[in-house]
Amino acid sequence: MDLPAAVPSRVPARGGSRRDFYEFRPYNVGRWVVWGAFALLLLVAPLVFTTSLAHTMLSQMGIAIIVCLSYNMLLGQGGMLSFGHAVYSGMGAFLAIHTLNLVSKGAWAVPVSLIPLVGGAASALFAVAFGYVTTKKAATPFAMITLGIGELVWASALMFPEFFGGEGGISGNRVTGPKPLGITFGPQVQLYYLIAVYTFVCTAAMFAFTRTPLGRIINAVRDNPERVEFIGYDTQKVRYIVFILSAFFAGISGGLAALNFEIVTSEVVSAPRSGAYLLFTFLGGATFFFGPIIGGVLMVLAFVLLSEFTKAWLLYLGLVFLFMVMYAPGGIASLIMMNLRVASFGRLKEVWVSYLALAVTALVALVGAGAMIEMVYHLKLNSALGPKLHFLGIPLDAHGVNSWFGAGFVLLTGLGLFEASRRQFLRQWGDIQEFIEKEIKRRETL
Repeated sequence: MDLPAAVPSRVPARGGSRRDFYEFRPYNVGRWVVWGAFALLLLVAPLVFTTSLAHTMLSQMGIAIIVCLSYNMLLGQGGMLSFGHAVYSGMGAFLAIHTLNLVSKGAWAVPVSLIPLVGGAASALFAVAFGYVTTKKAATPFAMITLGIGELVWASALMFPEFFGGEGGISGNRVTGPKPLGITFGPQVQLYYLIAVYTFVCTAAMFAFTRTPLGRIINAVRDNPERVEFIGYDTQKVRYIVFILSAFFAGISGGLAALNFEIVTSEVVSAPRSGAYLLFTFLGGATFFFGPIIGGVLMVLAFVLLSEFTKAWLLYLGLVFLFMVMYAPGGIASLIMMNLRVASFGRLKEVWVSYLALAVTALVALVGAGAMIEMVYHLKLNSALGPKLHFLGIPLDAHGVNSWFGAGFVLLTGLGLFEASRRQFLRQWGDIQEFIEKEIKRRETL
């Protein structure tokens, strides 16, 4: 809902004098509601989920949201596929933990709450050096250069133990420095609210960036760099500036992570960490601003919860990524937006049965595949415990033919039913989209 807001302006009148008049511009109430809800969610989340595990996970989600949004400044907004984004979040973490130790020794009088900004500034400086070389190229060469720089920094982490701490990393103590209002950041809930403030401010700043001329130009560079150069812009310079800004926000997330864990190891600059940023930003949806927010939440759920349920969690994660690429390349955000579009035309209620069929058949196939995966992992990793295991409360025998035949039968049955349901859904979805296009054209003629 948009309400008009009176905005005074001054325009020249006849004879050179100036006069006031009022023009009415839309006041975007919906945007204020969304941002207010986001702030409220950050505020009340630790009051609803009160356990120590919940507070830790919420803190990690805030950190992950910032770093995924910063990565999406490159991937989604600039079309720059980076395989080394962990370099900038990791270097921010290392500089933040060194700063924290200097504060603990009394060498620096920096408040703990501002240390993440030190990490952001440090990462931006590294991006000034590395980004100038990296952004000389675009597309595949850009990706390969980022991969090379990422491997270089990761290898250097073990070559320079004075800075990176070697295999043990560098630890610190966040309960140090001045303590205004008695806030020590010792309890996890106090640190969470610090992370929540940074999350909200950084999210708002990155959203505001998308509305700036630079944000519009980087979109144009992504879509048609030749035309951007034709109108007089230096595409390399545009990519370079956005690269530095992205590294700044990534460094803030690294600084927050250093405060959260109070230890930084070489893993934070590793290639797997960069791959995780890419994977979950894509899963959330790189084409929409809120997609990386979803991806950041999913990343923490996968790393913290899913890894506790099964040793094969990375395999399950890979399968999810595979099916998302095959069936929903726009990520979860695109699925949400497509269904909101259908709902706006009053046709969403027609597909809920199809959605239910897809969910049930996919779950059946997942149960069959999961049983086979768990038996393989049990044979390879827990063979000393014998062939017996339980999966979802179902007893299985990793050496028994019946268990393998049953799991295979469930898997194939689920896949067959899923494919039949998918084809029926596609026909129904196509009819709905055709109706929507006709309705749009009809409304345009009114």
